[in-house]
Amino acid sequence: MLKNLLGAWNKISLVKQIIIGLAIGIVLALIAPQQLGGITIFGDLFVGALKSVAPILVFFLVMAAISQHESGQKTNMKSIIALYLIGTLCAAVLAVVASFIFPLELVLADPSAGDVVPPEGITEVLRTLLFNVVSNPVSALMNANYIGILTWAIILGIAMRHASAVTKEILGDISNAVSQAIRWIIRFAPLGVMGLVFNSIATTGVESLLVYGKLIVLLVGAMLVDALVINPIIVFANTRQNPYPLVLKCLKDSGITAFFTRSSAANIPVNMRLCEELGLDKDTYSISIPLGATVNMGGAAITISILTLAATNTLGIEVDIASAVILCVLSAISACGASGVAGGSLLLIPLACSLFGIPNDVAMQVVGVGFVVGVIQDSCETALNSSTDVLFTATADIAAKRKKK
Repeated sequence: MLKNLLGAWNKISLVKQIIIGLAIGIVLALIAPQQLGGITIFGDLFVGALKSVAPILVFFLVMAAISQHESGQKTNMKSIIALYLIGTLCAAVLAVVASFIFPLELVLADPSAGDVVPPEGITEVLRTLLFNVVSNPVSALMNANYIGILTWAIILGIAMRHASAVTKEILGDISNAVSQAIRWIIRFAPLGVMGLVFNSIATTGVESLLVYGKLIVLLVGAMLVDALVINPIIVFANTRQNPYPLVLKCLKDSGITAFFTRSSAANIPVNMRLCEELGLDKDTYSISIPLGATVNMGGAAITISILTLAATNTLGIEVDIASAVILCVLSAISACGASGVAGGSLLLIPLACSLFGIPNDVAMQVVGVGFVVGVIQDSCETALNSSTDVLFTATADIAAKRKKK
């Protein structure tokens, strides 16, 4: 009987499983918040597991992605990488601006605001950033110093570009193994979300659901503006053509599929076929599409920026313009390390939170909030990320042909 139930449960998609967990958590919190308090352990265990594996994921994923690039290949990769970076940075700027216009606060189970020492200004922010950069790599991994982890991953990734093919393959295998571990943990997301939602509603009441609704509207709204306004401007600036036929085709043929798979990596074959259909250079898109699945993360930059600023609002930390600029750059860089699996960008929120002195325990609660809204947020984020891989690859190809004429 139990085996049949597990088999039936496993046949349901993860998105539907999370929706079920979300609904059960809400119902149980409304019916018996005191008697069923033990349910909160599922949320605690889920956040704890993410907290344990996230630093290792960031380290190996970024290092492996950078090390795989081969020098000397004649492609449009420089233009494409530039577009990836510009697009991701613009998305981060958009998210920060949206957060300043529509400030939100989160409902955290234990914000521990008294333990937070807000930075006094840009000087302290830069000082913290620089000291985190030069932190010992082992210490960075042990203490979840994400800025140090990202720095060492970039340095070692560049150094590994000159390593043997076997070494790169081993590094890629390790990265894939850690990503698989993340997938296993995320399979427990329905239970984790159930515990997190139960704890939130039992502690703060039904009004916490309204906060989640506002957060979803802000996240999805920013992603729509990025997809339908910012990206078309970038495409037009490079091609001098009406960008919307290409933008809409990429959203339709790549974005819709990515919305349901919720994985940029899983959408790579779809993007490859779309690039072939668009008549793009195979030597270029065979590199840019897999690379984009890891480093072209405009949607991730939006998620990281909005949730980080929501956390600062919740804890009463004032963010000045200079700090916001640093957040934009840091969100864009850290988004490039977002995993190609569902929920990958949420694991990089602690990196941005550390910029403002927010403890890792509090930052991981923000990650938990991200998983609560992730049913919609992650689908929209992946659709934006994956469709933009093809969009910017095609843009670079069109721009290169235009220059030859």
